[in-house]
Amino acid sequence: MKVGLTGGIGAGKSEVSRRLANLGAVVIDADVAARQVVAPGTPGLARIVAAFGSVVLGQDGALDRGRLGEIVFADPEMLGKLNAILHPLISERMLQLEHAAPANSVVVHDVPLLTENGLAGGYDIVVVVDAPPEVQLDRLTRLRGMPAGQARARLAAQASRDQRLAIADIVVDNSGPLAELDRQVTDLWTELLRRLR
Repeated sequence: MKVGLTGGIGAGKSEVSRRLANLGAVVIDADVAARQVVAPGTPGLARIVAAFGSVVLGQDGALDRGRLGEIVFADPEMLGKLNAILHPLISERMLQLEHAAPANSVVVHDVPLLTENGLAGGYDIVVVVDAPPEVQLDRLTRLRGMPAGQARARLAAQASRDQRLAIADIVVDNSGPLAELDRQVTDLWTELLRRLR
């Protein structure tokens, strides 16, 4: 079973992903794949440097994700340019990982931009981790130390809450305490296994 897991930045998608992995899901993380396809020496990194200049490289020659983020999240055209480079590479890497999963697995694709990229149709079930925008903003500024302006720009660059909820087969509400999230993820896992059978 191929599950698409998504949610806005700061909604807690990674918390849900981690819990599903602990329960037995094969989790394929788009962010991990994204780092792999732009590791030093890869064609992906070379294409990003060609598009954005060496200013996006750190002193160690690796991609400076913070610097690249400052450039692309402030300019939709630049974000589109980056996505055109990255998305095919990430999709190819995730497909390789999916094919390596054992038969009869629940394979969870942890994809932050699932909604934005119109990918919902590629999954048997889409799970959206949801939290109100004010909760997301608080988590980004208080827990991650992100400046409020940068946090708002990141939220604005993503799909709206309504757009994400519109593609959801199952919604996990992550606006409360972690104990409540644990309960919901356990229920979600039970439902995924039921559908797999």
